[in-house]
Amino acid sequence: MRKGNGVCRRGPLARLGAALLMLLCGLTAAAAATLDRAGVELLFPKPYIVGPRDPALPIWPIFKQSYNDDVLVAYLFESEDFQPIPGFSGTPVNLAIAVRPNGALLSVRVLSQHEPVFVDGLGPEPLNEFVKQYEGLSLSQSIKIVPPGRSGAKTRDGVAAEIDGVSKATASVRIINETIVNSALQVARERLGFSRGRDPNRAAKIRENVFEQLSFSQMLARGYIRHLRVANADVEKAYKGTEAEGLDDEAVKDPAGAFADLYLAQVDVPIIGRNLLGEAGWRKLMGQLDGAPAMMAISAGRWTFMPDNFVPGATPDLIGLAQAGAPVAWRDFVWRDRLDLDAPGLDLARADVAVMRIAPEAAFDPASPSQVSLRVIREKGLVYPEKFPVDFKLDYSLPADLFDLPPEDKGLGLGSIWASRARDVSILTAGLVVLAFALAGQRRLARSPRALKIFRLSFLAFTLVFIGWIAQAQVSIVWLFGLIKAIKGEGTFAFLLWDPPTLMVAAFGLLALFVWGRGTFCGWLCPFGALQEFVGEIARITKIRQFALPRRYERLARLPKFLVLAAIVVTALFFSSQAERVAEVEPFKTSITLIFMRSVPFVLYAVALLILGLFHYKFFCRYLCPLGATFSALSFVRRWAWIPRRRECGSPCQLCRVKCRYGAIERGGAVIYAECFQCLDCVAIYDDAGQCAPLLLAAKKARREEALGAQAQASRRLGFP
Repeated sequence: MRKGNGVCRRGPLARLGAALLMLLCGLTAAAAATLDRAGVELLFPKPYIVGPRDPALPIWPIFKQSYNDDVLVAYLFESEDFQPIPGFSGTPVNLAIAVRPNGALLSVRVLSQHEPVFVDGLGPEPLNEFVKQYEGLSLSQSIKIVPPGRSGAKTRDGVAAEIDGVSKATASVRIINETIVNSALQVARERLGFSRGRDPNRAAKIRENVFEQLSFSQMLARGYIRHLRVANADVEKAYKGTEAEGLDDEAVKDPAGAFADLYLAQVDVPIIGRNLLGEAGWRKLMGQLDGAPAMMAISAGRWTFMPDNFVPGATPDLIGLAQAGAPVAWRDFVWRDRLDLDAPGLDLARADVAVMRIAPEAAFDPASPSQVSLRVIREKGLVYPEKFPVDFKLDYSLPADLFDLPPEDKGLGLGSIWASRARDVSILTAGLVVLAFALAGQRRLARSPRALKIFRLSFLAFTLVFIGWIAQAQVSIVWLFGLIKAIKGEGTFAFLLWDPPTLMVAAFGLLALFVWGRGTFCGWLCPFGALQEFVGEIARITKIRQFALPRRYERLARLPKFLVLAAIVVTALFFSSQAERVAEVEPFKTSITLIFMRSVPFVLYAVALLILGLFHYKFFCRYLCPLGATFSALSFVRRWAWIPRRRECGSPCQLCRVKCRYGAIERGGAVIYAECFQCLDCVAIYDDAGQCAPLLLAAKKARREEALGAQAQASRRLGFP
């Protein structure tokens, strides 16, 4: 390190090492509060009995002894294992949550937190008091945080519950609320049979190509838009016999008048959203929703879901969504574009219109029936008014022909999973067979450099579009986490069979390791690698000058990907709850799985890597990719040196080394198979008499000898000796 003017300047490797050290320290701190049996017994001392930790799911069963047998009281788990939502410090709040078999919360306690407001500001006590309010609440309720002291009698009916927030910590407690509810719902789905119909792995997929031009009235007639009209008389009837009866003068005077006039439509379904918003408006909204489902609500009566005290972007108090008996988290998307359509009987100029974004972790299934609750609240009293809530229901469901439905669940369902992917499996099989034959006869393929280039770019297009974007078969380092868990006994290897196309690509790449090395996967079958290669082609066509590292730095530059891989392996072994977050170093989920339909920071990261590839060929693949590092480390199993070499390669001829864009050929002519991406350019040069220097020299020598021979023959004909 060089020092000057009191500033220490560190090189890139030193900075990377420091960053990895900080990452590992952070992960150690995050994992410090992990519960063991002794910790669980402190939280639930006798007469409770702590059962063995579940080997498949990180939960602890809590029992209580009865006359005949031990009765299951709850499942205890850490929120960080299910919903590690970062707080303002960048570290998730870790909570010990106990859920009863009926879906009620037995207790919520803070294990660790680094929120600035509860560390340096208010102290931890307000947070501890806040989470105590969840005791007794049910996951079938919609839990609403209100300003401190505003929950009054703590509304806790069968539909909704209000709990007091913490002053000066509004955002932090909302993050904690999301953490508690979403992690508890995950455990409830897995172990309690609660909300079974909302298994996120079995949700239907919207058919994007189903569309026809429809009017507002036609969508109403088909049930795409659902309508609920509640007359004043209906509300008065609901309050009949209660203390709130007759409190609404307008309802008494005009019983036939409309109290509520609600229209509801799922706008992320193309045939609905495109007809409601127009093509441009719908595309704009879809780009902003970041892949989440959404409902449009239109209220035209006296009742509105957006009263004067409604905060834009918040979860609405007066309208809720439920599916399979459990609430679905949604909030106002702050969509304020003008809705311009012909809707008979609906005065849009006087209506309240909003788009409600449904949280992706809510596991909302668009093909399953859902229910909207329209809440009416009457108050009696002036100083501390007593609230009287009444709910009206609107059922919402869409026809099955708008969706691709999951196969029937038959136990593990591996046969049905493979059958459901038959088309993708067939196309991928054909593609892999073509690739195998091409690589087996690579010298024939490379005989014509132009034919080689056409074949290579065509297959890379197949890899990017079909393998990556259509079949969603991008192999990721995340697979390593599942393998490590299975080896540790925390899971099984069955997960390998759940995604047939990805398994096929991974298996082909691993088998090819023994024949050709890492280049088959990294150079031909990785969708993000293909995307980077096309970026390099754009740079070549547009004549963007690409730089190359000096040879003395090239080997050093290959080290970071192994350091990243080491950090990921350590995380998977010792801090498994953080593993998928660390795996975000791969841009695969953003660019391939989600096709850039993701939040801005992830998209910017992926785009930045592609831009780097414009100026330095396949930058991420060569220097940062942990999956590439894995294949590179395994390259020692390769059994054949399949790239042909001549005695003159490296001395004196350096053409292959100079032409190799991956820096995979040594100065002496030897091939570094662990860094070779199998582009076959050097194979094409080897047999090209117009490029290969030894062949050029041999041809030149042959021509010279032929000329000398012809000259000697001519001399003899003329009688010269």
